Amino acid sequence: MEKFLDRAEAGKLLANKLRAYTKRKNVWVVALPRGGVPVAYEIAQALSLPLDVLVVKKLGVPGYEEVAFGAIALGEIVFNREVIENFNLSKEVMDEIIFQKTKLLKENEKKYRGERAFPSLKNKTIILVDDGVATGATMKVAIHVLKKYDPEKIVVAVPISEIQTAEEIKQSVDEFICILSPALFSSVGEGYQHFPQTSDEEVRTLLRG
Repeated sequence: MEKFLDRAEAGKLLANKLRAYTKRKNVWVVALPRGGVPVAYEIAQALSLPLDVLVVKKLGVPGYEEVAFGAIALGEIVFNREVIENFNLSKEVMDEIIFQKTKLLKENEKKYRGERAFPSLKNKTIILVDDGVATGATMKVAIHVLKKYDPEKIVVAVPISEIQTAEEIKQSVDEFICILSPALFSSVGEGYQHFPQTSDEEVRTLLRG
């Protein structure tokens, strides 16, 4: 399978596919941290657009944290009713997890953004970026939450996506830009030669421009 050298190269290649948005007013590049930030930074730089982050926290089932019963972003909670019913989760258990994850989300938002508020998205075009999507759970929550802020258009731009997930996301946004969509694909890292963890410090540095 063809691979990107790293997230920066992937971002530059995506920017080439997004040239129509160069220096456009009311267009924001919004990254899903942490891995989406180096990709989004290259897009924002190449197209002379503002960059921000949308922190999403998945709500994991106790003992099965990789299974999410929901997710939270910008104060909005999205539930997966099927998972809640399958695991027979009580309101008390869910409330405690939501409390802890909300606290962590606010800490991360302050860490990345400081005291700066999330921008108004009403009537804006949002280019939503991550370093790739496998199951697409985080991306789908981000799309759901952003739609509540009444943007004019949502464009999802990712270097790599599992092919079925790509089809699902296409149905929920105005435009979907993806370079690689392999049929056999289990993790985003498979699309990169170099795929180190993105640090909080790197996120802060890139957001400062």
